[in-house]
Amino acid sequence: MVMRNSPLPRMSRRGRVTVGVLVGVFILFTLLGWGIDAYTDYLWFDEVEKTNVFSGVLLTQLVLFLVVGAAMTLIVAGNLYLAYRLRPLLRPHSAEQATLERYRMILAPRLGTWITVTGLVIGFFAGLSAMGRWGDWMLFRNGGSFGEVDPEFNVDIGFYVFDYPIWRYLLGLGFTAVVLSVIGSLAVHYIFGGVRLQGVGDRMTTAARAHLTTLVAAFVLLKAVAYVLDRRALLLEQHVSPGLYGAGYTDVNALLPAKEILAYISVVVAIAIIVFSNAVMRNLVWPGVSLALLAISAVAIGGIYPLAVQNFQVKPSLADKEAPYIKRSIEATRDAFGLADTEVSRYQANSGQPPASLTSDTSAQNVRLIDPQLVSQAFTQSQQSRGFYDFGEKLDVDRYTVDGVTQDYVVGAREIADEKLSAQQRQWINRHTVYTHGYGLVAAPANEVCGTGLPNFVSGFLGGEPQAQGGCTPARADVIEAKQPRIYYGEQSTEYAIVGQGEGGKNVEFDRPQGQSENSGEVLYTYEGKGGVEIGSFFRRLVFAIHNTESNFLLSEAVNENSRLMYTREPRERVAKVAPFLTIDGDPYPAVIDGRIQWILDGYTTAKTYPYAQKINLATETRDELTGQGSFALARDDVNYMRNSVKATVDAYDGTVTLYEYDDKDPVLKAWNKAFGGDLIKPKSEIPTALADHFRYPADLFKVQRNLLTKFHVTDERTFFSGDDFWQVPNAPDSPQSGVQPPFYLNVKLPEQEESRFQLTAGVTPLSRENMAALISASYVNGQPRLEILELPDDTAVPGPVQVHQRMVNNAGISNQLALLTRSGQASVLYGNLISLPLGDGILYVEPVYVKSSQAGAAPLLQKVLMSYGDGNYVVLENNLTDGLEALVALGKAGAPPPTTGGTENPGTTPTTPASPSPGATPGNPPPTEVSPDLLRAAGDVDKAISDLRAARQSGDFAKEGEALKALDDAMKRFQAASSAGAGTPPATSPTPAPGG
Repeated sequence: MVMRNSPLPRMSRRGRVTVGVLVGVFILFTLLGWGIDAYTDYLWFDEVEKTNVFSGVLLTQLVLFLVVGAAMTLIVAGNLYLAYRLRPLLRPHSAEQATLERYRMILAPRLGTWITVTGLVIGFFAGLSAMGRWGDWMLFRNGGSFGEVDPEFNVDIGFYVFDYPIWRYLLGLGFTAVVLSVIGSLAVHYIFGGVRLQGVGDRMTTAARAHLTTLVAAFVLLKAVAYVLDRRALLLEQHVSPGLYGAGYTDVNALLPAKEILAYISVVVAIAIIVFSNAVMRNLVWPGVSLALLAISAVAIGGIYPLAVQNFQVKPSLADKEAPYIKRSIEATRDAFGLADTEVSRYQANSGQPPASLTSDTSAQNVRLIDPQLVSQAFTQSQQSRGFYDFGEKLDVDRYTVDGVTQDYVVGAREIADEKLSAQQRQWINRHTVYTHGYGLVAAPANEVCGTGLPNFVSGFLGGEPQAQGGCTPARADVIEAKQPRIYYGEQSTEYAIVGQGEGGKNVEFDRPQGQSENSGEVLYTYEGKGGVEIGSFFRRLVFAIHNTESNFLLSEAVNENSRLMYTREPRERVAKVAPFLTIDGDPYPAVIDGRIQWILDGYTTAKTYPYAQKINLATETRDELTGQGSFALARDDVNYMRNSVKATVDAYDGTVTLYEYDDKDPVLKAWNKAFGGDLIKPKSEIPTALADHFRYPADLFKVQRNLLTKFHVTDERTFFSGDDFWQVPNAPDSPQSGVQPPFYLNVKLPEQEESRFQLTAGVTPLSRENMAALISASYVNGQPRLEILELPDDTAVPGPVQVHQRMVNNAGISNQLALLTRSGQASVLYGNLISLPLGDGILYVEPVYVKSSQAGAAPLLQKVLMSYGDGNYVVLENNLTDGLEALVALGKAGAPPPTTGGTENPGTTPTTPASPSPGATPGNPPPTEVSPDLLRAAGDVDKAISDLRAARQSGDFAKEGEALKALDDAMKRFQAASSAGAGTPPATSPTPAPGG
């Protein structure tokens, strides 16, 4: 009787069918999901007329998947099959072979299937990894020359940026293929008897030995290639002291020769392995010795020798040895990040008195008072009559020419915030077909406020005549007129919208309120633009119903033959999708261009393999106090090359995405444009003048350049090595623990400049100190970027932003006035952006003071302006810029400045809001014995003004609120005058301001 002993249980026919059906269903739904995603993506790219991007990326990924996957499959599967073909036909009897026989019984009948499946699985994952390298491949195919060579090998920079990444990746694939082939072939040889661990005779057949040693020799040859690439890689790694990138003295004089020697040794070892194991001795002893010698050589030549050079030659005279390589790193970094043409000027600032010319200086009068970070809530409350309108966390700064005068404006797009819709408004029909768009670009001059402390709005009014703000004359009409004010694409457009004619030809989209009250009527609208994807057909509605898992696409009457679907509506997402090779600046801004609202975005080309250039992390270098609060954080990418090569626009009405070349010399951008047909990016000459007038120097690039300039403004290698002249970016003046101070846009004329420019400015301080070291500015001159540094003399001690803020708020006279704004505990003081502006022979500091009521939803109101000049001893707190400048000049004419502080200043501590003076005392003076009638009368006036202000705010009357604020300001001045006249201070019931007043 013969018993059949199967090593594995057989699955029943029904079980096999069930498994097959489940696998088929899984594959079907996976492919269906992928196909729907690809189809909806294609429709989106077709809408923006950029299908060449979709097809270019998809075809490149597909080709890489197939080619790399097929190559990996053929190499691995071919070696497995070759190992089987080289199996010995006769195997000696042994217990080991008897054990292996059952595995041969399983594998042999379907060996082709096993090998094919194994190769396909490995090839599949290799192909997936290759798909992620589509960008490297496109640059490899389309990259050109940089026109510059590296300082060590005299190889064009283009090799490192365009070619090196793909060669390194292919080398990694080769190592993977060989290692997997060795492991797989060794397993097959062992199972089928080509390699034995027991028994008499050789442990390996001649055929198995030839096969495996050839694979090992291939691995060693790949190692030789790796040594050659490693020589280039030394220029990309961090080696140069102190903390710089590129090849240093030890690398050039020890490691580079070592890598070359090891490459030759690897070739010799590879030949020796093949020859000695198959032609001469036909054993593995000498090949093993060769590999051991290679390993010893790698340790001795590539490790011990460079270490000895570093310790015994370089370290004893580190500065001298590394000096030429520090010079290389400085020059490469300045070239890679656009710092090479930075203009440096000496600014002989001193701590002298304010000059009389301050009051007539145009730059001083143009200093921006409105802080875009603090007035968003004021915009929202004052320029909306529906609770779902919102301007975002941070507004933007731009400039417009009105009546022949160019000045800064704080601007914001009035959008619908999805999260602010009520529960009723958030049901599907309303959310996606009714509340589809925002309305209007609201603007206010950057250095004007109304009597209430609100901005003076001049455009973007809803449904009718401009409304008067308290203390301001209403605009005659939209000063900045958007002929098409509707915003279908914006920063808060997070959900898809369905637009088009409603059922029966009715308008269904909410356009704007009819009046200014919450209960007023509303105007409805039907979209008339070309934006969105047509979804009139049943097939497309079905596709998007599956894509969005929403049956209303098929069931709702709101979706009909005229409907269009808008998705991916945020400007950054749209540009990133059209140009996936760009890094998008974190702060898009809206502008009215030829009557249409356009979002303007800056796009950066980057690289990671620029030789000798410093490598930085984008997320780290662009983070400051405001990151994440109205501006987007950049990805955590490590780069060592960056250019603002593209200016992009997104039309707020129809979503049109347009890319303009801005850096016409950037080889990386030229390569990308060539990769996508050569017409993806419009040439710089086609930029409309009206659009170019609103370009501004990008904030994230400036932050990176500013941070690098704190070190790389030093061009002398020995001074750089010592680090004595390094700078640092100061922390936020009013809240140092919240992060570094952001740069600010100003429309001013700085020293050494011929005319006013719209520019980014930032101050820097010496490393580990708080006084001002330099002012850095960036602007465009004739369409070209210009970086400038005003460097202060080392022998001066001009205070920096943190010091100035502390001196201003701790000034004896100022602290009393600030205390009055918060004494009741029902309001808090918020400090706006501290502007540092070099004027005359000193620096003018301007810091707006906002007051925010403790009432829920209260908006901060600009009430005062803190100003200082010189060393911080000339300090005033006034209602506006004009009064402040006049007060500073008056202080200067009076001679010596007044006492500056009411206590001991500690520059290293965080400034706090000055505490209220105790009843009957003022800082620095003993409590008086009695209270004068004048002081009591003044306190009563303040109390009355506070009551009037509260009543005006509760009634919502901006005009009366402005009058009450003016009365309160006059009363506080009389109170201060009576107090400083020596008449004493009031009892504990001293006047306190109203919330926000």
